[in-house]
Amino acid sequence: MAYQLYRNTTLGNSLQESLDELIQTQQITPQLALQVLLQFDKAINTALANRVRNRVNFRGSLNTYRFCDNVWTFVLNDVEFREVTDLVKVDKVKIVACDGKNTGSNAGE
Repeated sequence: MAYQLYRNTTLGNSLQESLDELIQTQQITPQLALQVLLQFDKAINTALANRVRNRVNFRGSLNTYRFCDNVWTFVLNDVEFREVTDLVKVDKVKIVACDGKNTGSNAGE
């Protein structure tokens, strides 16, 4: 099963809102909406693993960290993100990192 982290992105939220609207107007079933969300999870995980090649360096002060169920969560303060010529500063950032090797294990589903 693919990670469902990306359902809370702008794209994932828009997809869920559209599916909810289609369910309410009885144009699709809730089961079909669930299948669409599962396909979205697989597709976004695959795309990020295979197509994204950009690298960003960041530096900040570690506030908290946690490792639970093979998921790392870091909260950093006063973070600077650097990419070649760009610099972005933020007060606080939360990073959630999962083992990407597990996402492709169920490719046949």
